[in-house]
Amino acid sequence: MARPGTRGLAVVAVSAAVLSTVAAGPPHPAGQPAKTPVAVGYGGAVASVDADATAAGIEVLRKGGNAVDAAVATAAALGVTEPYSAGIGGGGYFVYYDAKSRTVRTIDGRETAPLTAGSDLFQENGKPLAFADAVSSGLSVGTPGTPATWSTALDKWGTRPLASVLRPAERIARDGFTVDSTFRSQTSDNETRFRYFPDTARLFLPGGQLPVVGSTFKNPELARTYQELGRKGVDAVYKGDLGRDIVSTINKPPVDPGSGWNARPGKLSAQDLAAYRAKPQSPTETGYRGLKVYSIAPSSSGGTTVGEALNILENTDLSRASDVRYLHRFIEASRIAFADRGRWVGDPSFENVPTKDLLSQRYADSRACLIKDESVLTSPLAPGDPRHPAACGTGGKAAPTTYEGENTTHLTTADKWGNVVSYTLTIEQTGGSGITVPGRGFLLNNELTDFSFAPADPAVHDPNLPGPGKRPRSSISPTIVLDRHDRPVVALGSPGGATIITTVLQTLTGFVDRGLPLVDAIAAPRASQRNAAQTELEPALYDSPLRARLEAIGHSFKLNPEIGAATGVQRLPDGRWLAAAEKVRRGGGSAMVVHPAP
Repeated sequence: MARPGTRGLAVVAVSAAVLSTVAAGPPHPAGQPAKTPVAVGYGGAVASVDADATAAGIEVLRKGGNAVDAAVATAAALGVTEPYSAGIGGGGYFVYYDAKSRTVRTIDGRETAPLTAGSDLFQENGKPLAFADAVSSGLSVGTPGTPATWSTALDKWGTRPLASVLRPAERIARDGFTVDSTFRSQTSDNETRFRYFPDTARLFLPGGQLPVVGSTFKNPELARTYQELGRKGVDAVYKGDLGRDIVSTINKPPVDPGSGWNARPGKLSAQDLAAYRAKPQSPTETGYRGLKVYSIAPSSSGGTTVGEALNILENTDLSRASDVRYLHRFIEASRIAFADRGRWVGDPSFENVPTKDLLSQRYADSRACLIKDESVLTSPLAPGDPRHPAACGTGGKAAPTTYEGENTTHLTTADKWGNVVSYTLTIEQTGGSGITVPGRGFLLNNELTDFSFAPADPAVHDPNLPGPGKRPRSSISPTIVLDRHDRPVVALGSPGGATIITTVLQTLTGFVDRGLPLVDAIAAPRASQRNAAQTELEPALYDSPLRARLEAIGHSFKLNPEIGAATGVQRLPDGRWLAAAEKVRRGGGSAMVVHPAP
């Protein structure tokens, strides 16, 4: 199918080394819904990493709900089946396309630091805490934004009450879901720290053991929590008993005294919860190949960094480029955009973020001239100044890319009216803080570790230091692409910490420039360069002849077993929806439509 933005140019096939993919997802345990990575049909579509969660969204669409209703239902179900990646103890970013007005709108549902937090939040005796010490502590927990995001989205654009869209998730939590190998392995990876916290161990290590693949995992406490949210609304979190339980847990983490773990207390208060707001705001907008690319603006760096990289690539014909030149240009554009991200992007309520300048084509052109086909830029690359673009200009000291947990989750929905949602939600790294709210059935986030613990250079301003009520910088990049008539072309996003940005960028260029079907653009082996000395490669690229050809130019690589886990939806010319998810990553994803068609 010809797509807008390819400028009528022939699409060059990428080599088998780059495109080798499997045809279907891995086997699934008995009793668990089968996962299908691609589905086509009418009436709406949902794609997520989990079949039960996708089915929850489809259930809402079948009952007449719209894409927003389905997105909240899917997200709530992911809080049950993907509790180490998402849940009401976390936050996220919500991007919505309204078919009636043909406009894109967004919600910043990022967690916030306590109102008492200073720039030294993660310092003791004048020195930054060790990262592991900060993660599994009350200090790492920000004010949850997910409940407020759900309520805000439903109030503004939904058609169903919160109680209604929570019912599928409540049912899954009560009746249980089938444990798969991904859930067991993620539990195993966190077993040691889960045992620090008796409530976490009791919930996620039933009988003191790892959950068995094929067994049924139930979470009746979370079912009751969802019931309470349905009855009382999200004020239960921000002004009620549930909120008091959250505050108590953060400020006095219920740690096993025999574990020897120092679970440092947090400083979150009832005032922090009462003051929290999910922020409706304008999206970022970037023109690319005649298309309009919309994403989330700061406090996330996703929209500005993906957008800047696309602008850098705008004047390179990637459809005709060789595999080596395509990957080289993609890697270098990512390197440059990350250099600017580290210097300029933070919470705009606290920082003067030059969002418009970062997304200007003039600035991108001034940075694109740094890229040479016969050589590689050296990282860490210094940032430019988007306020005063200078050809090939850099200045100041490079800021390191802060660590962000990789097991966020992303979902994408569409409905029969043409509305679309791209929504990424998270509790930060796999298992979040590791702290479960007693009797409530969900884990608390460790999002505040996304802040810089200390300035990389005391002489250079760091826009991502903690502050009172401040949102830490994120890399979340939920994206919706429209054609020149403001009709949806594709929507997508991914988990993966800072690799989210490169995953979305690579998937978009694979789909728009390289002519890959959406499911294959999602499945293609990934590279991720984040202004580091080495670029990360997935095995299919690391073990391919392309690696040696790129190394001959000057690239240096290291292996990353898995990068991201994207989902997307595409509007086909005949009005059908195509939903797409991973074929293999994170155990494979789940794509469904309301009425399947050939």
